[in-house]
Amino acid sequence: MELPFYMKFNIDYYDENLEREILKLPDGLLARYIRLTEIMQLSGPNLGMPHVRPMGDGLYELRLKGKEGIGRVLYCNVVKNTITMLHIFIKKTEKTPKQDLSRARKRLQEIEIKERAKNKRGR
Repeated sequence: MELPFYMKFNIDYYDENLEREILKLPDGLLARYIRLTEIMQLSGPNLGMPHVRPMGDGLYELRLKGKEGIGRVLYCNVVKNTITMLHIFIKKTEKTPKQDLSRARKRLQEIEIKERAKNKRGR
């Protein structure tokens, strides 16, 4: 899909289930998600703290906070001009749960493998 001239990045989702989960966020968190992703489409994947925290190895954490609580969306920017949302969770502890990080990293690896295979075919 070609982006409008003023948008530099496209937002994509690991799968349709993830997109549905994100759209089910409580209103305040969803509004924050939409606003931050609009900025990311113009500015790129790393908005810096307090909005985005790099998690290492190409994984980022989009930090959502509202009266309903705290949400996190883990994402990557492996494919040129595409920010891919990988995993969502509602934060209940100080640290990011290992199972959520593990799931996002696994999905990131899948995307990296697909992208490498696609680039090899394109040569």
